[in-house]
Amino acid sequence: MRNILVTNALPYANGPIHMGHLLGYIQADIWVRAMRAMGHDVTYVCADDAHGTAIMLRAEANGITPEAQIANVQKEHIRDFDGFGVHFDHYDSTNSDENKNRSSEIYIKNREAGNIAIRPVTQLFDPEKSMFLSDRFIKGTCPKCKAEDQYGDSCEVCGATYNATELLNPKSTLSGAEPVEKSSDHYFFKLPNFAKYLQKWTRDEGRLPVSIANKLDEWFENGLNDWDISRDAPYFGFEIPDAPNKYFYVWVDAPIGYMSSFENYIKTKRPELSFDEYWKKDSKNEVYHFIGKDIVYFHALFWPAMLEGANYRTPSGLFVNGFLTVNGQKMSKSRGTFIKAETYLEHLNPEYLRYYFASKLSDKVEDSDLNLDDFVQKVNSDLVGKVVNIASRCAKFINTKFDNKLSATCAEPELVQSFIDAGKSIATQYEAREFSAAIREIMALADKANQYIDEKKPWALAKIEGEEQQVHDVCSVGINLFRQLAIYLAPVLPTLANQVQDFLKMDSFNFASGKTILVDHEIALFQPLMQRVDPKAVASMVDASKDSLAAAAEPVKVEKKKEKKVSEKKPEPKGGEAEIIGIEDFMKVDLRVAEVLDAATVEGSDKLLQLTLNVGEAEPRNVFSGIREFYQPEDLKGKLVVMVANLAPRKMRFGISNGMVLAAGNGEGVWVISPENGAKAGDKVS
Repeated sequence: MRNILVTNALPYANGPIHMGHLLGYIQADIWVRAMRAMGHDVTYVCADDAHGTAIMLRAEANGITPEAQIANVQKEHIRDFDGFGVHFDHYDSTNSDENKNRSSEIYIKNREAGNIAIRPVTQLFDPEKSMFLSDRFIKGTCPKCKAEDQYGDSCEVCGATYNATELLNPKSTLSGAEPVEKSSDHYFFKLPNFAKYLQKWTRDEGRLPVSIANKLDEWFENGLNDWDISRDAPYFGFEIPDAPNKYFYVWVDAPIGYMSSFENYIKTKRPELSFDEYWKKDSKNEVYHFIGKDIVYFHALFWPAMLEGANYRTPSGLFVNGFLTVNGQKMSKSRGTFIKAETYLEHLNPEYLRYYFASKLSDKVEDSDLNLDDFVQKVNSDLVGKVVNIASRCAKFINTKFDNKLSATCAEPELVQSFIDAGKSIATQYEAREFSAAIREIMALADKANQYIDEKKPWALAKIEGEEQQVHDVCSVGINLFRQLAIYLAPVLPTLANQVQDFLKMDSFNFASGKTILVDHEIALFQPLMQRVDPKAVASMVDASKDSLAAAAEPVKVEKKKEKKVSEKKPEPKGGEAEIIGIEDFMKVDLRVAEVLDAATVEGSDKLLQLTLNVGEAEPRNVFSGIREFYQPEDLKGKLVVMVANLAPRKMRFGISNGMVLAAGNGEGVWVISPENGAKAGDKVS
């Protein structure tokens, strides 16, 4: 038996769980259940990532404290995870005393080890807002060409780049005040101290997918840089020890949340466990993190370096999943394919999605597509048409003709044994996270079982006098084959497995429980186990996702108070939206001019660009846009675009997307919508 600690990437406490999130959480939950079914002791913990400027701004927009904000979201997250059978042993928050103490400890140990540097950084400061201003929140006259109304890093007119302190007549875009220069100490983690260590660590066998390790080589080749781990007040997070008004950057305490969640699990539920036995330097126990490929940089470089610097063990391995598309495209609210977990659960059985994801997933860092037509076909064909059908075809005879008891002997011991023997291969595939391969093998067995029943035709035999024993034998074999399939599918379909366990009256339902053949065994009265997916329910879910667009988008940023005042004058429809809407619907849409401060490709996606947008707010927006096919990143930097500013932020596998950039398309190309000269970032579109 192995002792294993499993964690999932921490969902950000700023919005709801959606289909893109669930891909990674369902993958981890399946693996945990499979490893437990093999007899291993697995602890599964997670937490909400609860710190950062976005949380602070969201709480401000909602008129509540950050603590209230994260508490409300946590309840929703736990509800949604439970709904999909993602059952953590403990679910915590990074805003806990344990996490604060552990973060301070790790920081101090690294400081004492010489891994922390403090350097002053001069920035422009807004005296009215009492906060430092990043470049995108400063405007003034270009020092090169004297063009007015230019941002603090570059000029749109002449293309010059400069420091914000070089601007002539600078003004804060937040208050209109003239900023002043002010120096602030920033705290840095000396990541280069760990360059050699990390180069070896990332190449240790089993530590990372090879494709990820290869990608990280680019960072090593370019040379690692010190990591700025501090943020100035105001900021929602943990104050750095011995540094008043300096706060840990959210990515410092977020991964430490894995440790503190496990620590709180021990305190509240498993006092017999030892924290040190899992996290000490020479621990023989295993620790695995399931993460999306968008956060590999933090988990494969900063996180092990911080742990090594503080004399803790590092993860045994990082299991990295790709991103999710729906119907071959990025999730879209206009198309109804940006589907929240809550919306799905209102319309469909969560085990449908667990199965469909499992049929797609492997240990490769590949994107997955939720094709809704294929989803309906696969679930109906595999689960209902193949697996559940075996039980329904056989159980009725056992229940009605043989007093609910299986035959005293097995008529096909070799056939049943072949199903039992397949468990070794299937278990190996589960452990290797080759879920799609496991599903293929299980469905091949299901085909074999159905072929056997089709050949024997118990329904025909039942009409022949004197063939009762053969009917009994055939149906008993069928129930045994079905039992094996249900055991193998249990990590994927835990609810179905529980129902089958009750139906078969079995004390346990792990992999070991399926190694003996059921003979002279009493079963319960068969009850329908799984209904076919109704395409109308899928359509209703998509429609409901469209309807929930406005409601989901309301509480986003501090501009919320301005919406009613200005939005009444905005009759222009969103680009690409074919559906007819009323004026009351459009009044909820907040269109704004945004400046593209930066643009970059997204690793692992041939469709997405990552945009950093200045929308005239206290912090820039991060937005992912499916325009990579039509634009190079360098073509967009400095460009003015139009965005939907009040879409609910969503935590995708590659980061938080906080808005939507508008574009027009005709099937031959896509063109980002851009305002004429004179428009400024933050302007409302009318």
